[in-house]
Amino acid sequence: MSTRFNTTNILDTIEMIENYRLDIRTVTMGISLLGCTRSTMEATCQAIYDRVTQQAGRLVEVCEGIEGELGIPIVNKRISVTPISLVVAGIEGNPVDAAKALDKAAKEVGVNFVGGYSALVEKGATTAEQKLISSIPEALATTDVVCSSVNIASSRAGINMDAAKKMGGVIKQAAELTKDDSAIACAKLVVFANSVGDNPFMAGAFHGIEEPDCVVSVGVSGPGVVDRALGSLEGASLDQVAEEVKKAAFKITRAGQLVGTMASERLGVPFGIIDLSLAPTAELGDSVAHILEHMGLDQVGTHGTTAALALLNDAVKKGGMMACSRVGGLSGSFIPVSEDKGMIDA
Repeated sequence: MSTRFNTTNILDTIEMIENYRLDIRTVTMGISLLGCTRSTMEATCQAIYDRVTQQAGRLVEVCEGIEGELGIPIVNKRISVTPISLVVAGIEGNPVDAAKALDKAAKEVGVNFVGGYSALVEKGATTAEQKLISSIPEALATTDVVCSSVNIASSRAGINMDAAKKMGGVIKQAAELTKDDSAIACAKLVVFANSVGDNPFMAGAFHGIEEPDCVVSVGVSGPGVVDRALGSLEGASLDQVAEEVKKAAFKITRAGQLVGTMASERLGVPFGIIDLSLAPTAELGDSVAHILEHMGLDQVGTHGTTAALALLNDAVKKGGMMACSRVGGLSGSFIPVSEDKGMIDA
């Protein structure tokens, strides 16, 4: 019985990968740069480069080894760092130099993106944070793989309206500076409310100050797997729908935990969290909007959409927590209009 159960699980996972677009969206190494502050910007940037290249030198190699060994696609290998506004606070010079140091280091180790050109200003902004925010358009326009984020609000502190106004201008300026390149700088910038320091997903990832010196986290996405689980539930009750979503989330999270554990052991750094977020793409079969419609909506956006999304988020998180005690990050569902085929169709 045990052998049959394990074989079934293995075949289920293979089917999820081959037919339902299950992937490990990212393995992200979080690196603290709090020890990199020096007396000059030049020395600080060199320390940033040295720290990132030394710590993440084997990240891509290890992830590619795991990918080949398990047969599970690991789409992105990424780095997140301490919010740069904290690292360069009090140092004379242009913080864009730190972005360029990160860009150079990320290319050296071969990762797809590095996140953390960030500031946390939900209650107010220091001089260093204001300076960094003003520099974001230049930083994103003059680098290739650096991502930026600014947290301007939280449930506890409310919204920093001065920061909200400022970020409107920053987004517009970033778009202008890269207008000949599809305004790509905007795609590398996130304006947050309630940001978390263990988020492995770009463009909003940064390494929180409450995190260890270095940690490996995994971001998993499987809208197609959840969609498939709901495909045979015509006329089901909400309880039955929630149960099927939890079962699918459990399977997805177990795959992510295996990858995270292996990466942690081979890199010799702590395993952080699994972020189970249903992040869609414009590809057929990879839509969160279609999941909501399979839950009973005539079309996403109609009455009941918010309730269906709330049920989906709740079931995803519960299923993930049953599979792994390290569920964290954002862990939910994303339905961006421009990236989700179901939203585009709607």
